Amino acid sequence: MDHSELIYQIAITNVDGIGPYLAKNLIAYCGSASEVFKQKKSDLIKIPGIGSMTASNIFKFQNFNPIELEIELLAKHQIQALFYLDKDYPQRLKHCDDCPLVLFYKGNTNLNSKRIISIVGTRKSTFYGKQFTEELIQSLKNYEVMVVSGLASGTDTNAHKYSLINNLPTIGVLGHGLGTIYPSFNHKLALEMCENGGLLTEYFYQTPGSKENFPKRNRIVAGMCDSIIVIESGIKGGSLITADLANQYNRDVYALPGKINDPWSNGCNRLIHKNQAAIITDIEGLIHDLNLSANTHSKPQFIPDLFNGLDENELKIMKVLENEKMTIDALFYLFDFEMGQLAFILLNLELKNIVRVLPGKLYTLNHAM
Repeated sequence: MDHSELIYQIAITNVDGIGPYLAKNLIAYCGSASEVFKQKKSDLIKIPGIGSMTASNIFKFQNFNPIELEIELLAKHQIQALFYLDKDYPQRLKHCDDCPLVLFYKGNTNLNSKRIISIVGTRKSTFYGKQFTEELIQSLKNYEVMVVSGLASGTDTNAHKYSLINNLPTIGVLGHGLGTIYPSFNHKLALEMCENGGLLTEYFYQTPGSKENFPKRNRIVAGMCDSIIVIESGIKGGSLITADLANQYNRDVYALPGKINDPWSNGCNRLIHKNQAAIITDIEGLIHDLNLSANTHSKPQFIPDLFNGLDENELKIMKVLENEKMTIDALFYLFDFEMGQLAFILLNLELKNIVRVLPGKLYTLNHAM
């Protein structure tokens, strides 16, 4: 970890008037976070989105002492600072415009696992929701899956607990710093998660939990996954915020339906009714929709002569799709293509009748060729 550069990476979003999007724009123009603070005010004003006041705030910024203290705490407690351009930063989240510039992580699991599923729901989980969560995660243990949730009471706690029982890595996204655990009764669970998963936050080590932090952290829960499952939710539950963000990020959203007079199923039922989530009717069907069942099938056999004339990039895509169905986002994480270039390659393969798109925006090779 380059501490000298990290100071500036953390500092930039502590400047008044600068959020994650503007910070990334500044870094792109200047080349690094440290270079942003070396610019003249007159040069900063020329950068799109930077007015005179923001440029002045950057130029005059001197509040580095708390950041240096934070870096000392990171080292003392063996916490990683992940800058959004680092390879270990959650790459799915990185491509969301509002992703945090720096994340703080304590754990031992790759945040870019092959499959990441977020499970969210009410803090007042019923027997129905708890039982479904347990059965779902028992079924997921046969697959290479990481489970993400928010370490809150109820559904989140159930998701983390059953993940550990079934030896699935699980990540808790916190609405506070790593110096505390909320709710406090999850302290032992959090320690166990750091042995098979971890804890992730955008907040300084000593930041307490506050009402506005928890909805804000939901964008991380939504952004770092492939799919999100809403187990139970009230009509105004925080899980609905996460589901809405997941839809904005083009993630697949699933919801468990419940009785129409059950207050803890009203949110899920509304998501389904408004076509904001696919309905869950059974666990086997859900696993199939999550594209996990592909692991149990043998690889399809293809005749190489059919693909003569394809360029190198098209062949790379086909090689991956031989093994499994994938979304365009999942393919994007595997290759160095720009998103527009990848979409163009997939369109060409589709027009050549080599690739087809399945429900859930999954790409697969066309077996009917």
